Amino acid sequence: MKLKVCGMKYQDNIEAVANLQPDFLGFIFHEQSPRYFEGVIPDLPKSIHRVGVFVDKTVEFIANQIEKHKLSAIQLHGHESPEMCRILKSTNAKVIKVFSIKDTFDFSVLAPYEEVCDYFLFDTKGKLPGGNGYTFDWIVLNKYPSAKPFFLSGGIGLDQVEDLKRFQESTASKYCYAIDVNSKFEIEAGLKNIEELGTFKDYLSFNG
Repeated sequence: MKLKVCGMKYQDNIEAVANLQPDFLGFIFHEQSPRYFEGVIPDLPKSIHRVGVFVDKTVEFIANQIEKHKLSAIQLHGHESPEMCRILKSTNAKVIKVFSIKDTFDFSVLAPYEEVCDYFLFDTKGKLPGGNGYTFDWIVLNKYPSAKPFFLSGGIGLDQVEDLKRFQESTASKYCYAIDVNSKFEIEAGLKNIEELGTFKDYLSFNG
């Protein structure tokens, strides 16, 4: 499975995480987030995709950020409509639409987004749009009705390694494309623990 490290904020830390060669780095353009990114993304290896994370922003704002930061993907964490996703899909950026899960989920809500998104992302429903720090019950994804690849997110850390191993052996993981990590690997909001991330990446590489 591929690895996305989200909530990058500090220049030196971004470069250190990039040295681990994750597949995706996420930058949050949501002012209310403690991981709000205001800087300039440093030069990154071409193998690392830059993902901009947005919550209920306008098409114009997102398009400007795609151009300014050379984003290769956008992650939509709000109430963005299928039509908005369709418009954004006409850019060069891949569209990742986020859906939040707690104990149950109505998968029928995915249908209008099937043709206008490149990936889905399933996160834990909580007070914040993301970064709540705890997992949802992945068994819910046994009923995933689509063949669209998805990102698995929500409170994933080193203490979930055994759970991830079981997940990878389950029906639920069939279309899981990437694991998305954030708060469980932080020293403080936006500052990632390089050693722990390296350990986790080694696990994914070995078991992926």
